[in-house]
Amino acid sequence: MNVSFEYARIGRVESFEELVRTPFTEGVNALCWEREIAGDYSEVVRLLGGGEGVVGVDEEMLLALPVSEAGQVAVDRLVEDLRLLREQGLAPELNIIHGYPRDEEPDGVRTDVFSFHADRAPVEADTYLCTYHGPASEGLRNEEGRKHVEVPETRAELLKLYGGEEGPEFEEFLSDNCYDLHYAPAEGARPYGFGLGHVWRIAVEYPGCPVPPCIHRAPETAEGDGARLLMIS
Repeated sequence: MNVSFEYARIGRVESFEELVRTPFTEGVNALCWEREIAGDYSEVVRLLGGGEGVVGVDEEMLLALPVSEAGQVAVDRLVEDLRLLREQGLAPELNIIHGYPRDEEPDGVRTDVFSFHADRAPVEADTYLCTYHGPASEGLRNEEGRKHVEVPETRAELLKLYGGEEGPEFEEFLSDNCYDLHYAPAEGARPYGFGLGHVWRIAVEYPGCPVPPCIHRAPETAEGDGARLLMIS
């Protein structure tokens, strides 16, 4: 196994097997199987058509597309990646993303996917994702972010919204509304891009997780051919 570490948070591996088997340790909470993928994913997006919001895509839809030779290479890659993840007992989703709901007037803390946030689960879990077309996700090293609920001014605003006092019930309110999962980037922070074609496995907040959860966010998306083609599990 050949794993290299960057900025103490990101590990790069050379195969899907290494991606799955490499443990999160020594503070590393984002693993990347960096690869170059062939195929015309723009054609796949175009042939699947337009839409609004998040549109699910299954293998039957992919295999029915009247694609070119380069488009077929892309379809084969997508089908194979779905298979790889399913063989790990996962339930991957392939989506064309034209846009996400946005907090137009957030109550204290913005909690949409465009905000830097961590994922949370009640049991041991990871998040896998790969962007094939369109803007890719961004990550933020934990040292370069601070929970919004730890910022005194923001916490005071949330306490006012809660309408009570500090205590276990207030902490439960923050958790129930996912306020405690969202982060503000520090001044001078340098978010990193997930890139196209790379498969990432990122740490999730769960009881007993050996590393801090990976902070990340969705990028802005564009209409039509600029839509994202994203696999996530």
